[in-house]
Amino acid sequence: MPKAYVFTRYGGPETESFVDVDRPSPGPGQLLVAVRAAGVNPVDWKIRSGYRRPGDSGDRAFPAVLGSEVSGVVAELGEGVEGFTVGDEVFGNTLSGGYAEYTLVPVDIAAHKPAALSHVAAATLPVAAATAYDGVRQLDLPPGATLLVTGAGGGVGAAAVQIARAFGLRVVGVASEGKKDFVESLGADHVSSGPAWTERARAAAPDGIDGVYDLVGGEVLAEAAELLTDRTRLITAGAPEEDVRRLGGTRVTRARNAAVLEELARLVLKGDLDPHVTGTFPLERAGEALRAVEDGHARGKTVIEVAR
Repeated sequence: MPKAYVFTRYGGPETESFVDVDRPSPGPGQLLVAVRAAGVNPVDWKIRSGYRRPGDSGDRAFPAVLGSEVSGVVAELGEGVEGFTVGDEVFGNTLSGGYAEYTLVPVDIAAHKPAALSHVAAATLPVAAATAYDGVRQLDLPPGATLLVTGAGGGVGAAAVQIARAFGLRVVGVASEGKKDFVESLGADHVSSGPAWTERARAAAPDGIDGVYDLVGGEVLAEAAELLTDRTRLITAGAPEEDVRRLGGTRVTRARNAAVLEELARLVLKGDLDPHVTGTFPLERAGEALRAVEDGHARGKTVIEVAR
């Protein structure tokens, strides 16, 4: 039977384990994908801990497979699927978890993987990079404008900096002093986080900040709002909708479609977007991969590779 890494109830790492599972059967509009690589994201352990994404509803069935993004090979087609065939290499968001030998992927959020793009790189794109892309597109700043990104050293932040630079924006990246070299390597002007960071941001952008992409929330979001004259240019993926609306901004609206995935693949192949994969683990070490992300030790993206 196929293996999967799951959590058996809400809680900490003690809830995680490997189990044998039935091979999923694709429903209408779904692909059964033999997983080659699965991205690891902070949202994975947050969901295990009981966090619900905006729009989530209902009780989760346990055991629940961890993970939200994969790259792999189509093993079976659900009813009504067009544009894909068995054997196609694809990447996208999962319905049934990614830390597994097989998973289900809706065709609406699956894209053909270019041959020149590795499974490891492709598996990093559907969650963090797609969130980054959606936010930068939503702000719709003109070339030459200045975008400030809080949490610029994280997975979404690093992608947002690179995508914004590819769109011709100047970027000010707020991150810890320890991530200064990393943020600057992405093409941003680094501003150290911590007390009085807004003063440093103003000094780094004397002509003003035209937009803010917040990935931290809380006090940082409120302080970032003060840097803007037009609060409609304030978006967040790090705070609840009600928090950002009180400040005059909005949450990032996720597109969740194949067109975004295809554009991200194009940016990677063009050299405008580096997934910065800094750690890979085999499936049998999925717990270690998740600990690296949950403990904050990972810089860049962590990926689980599934052997075939």
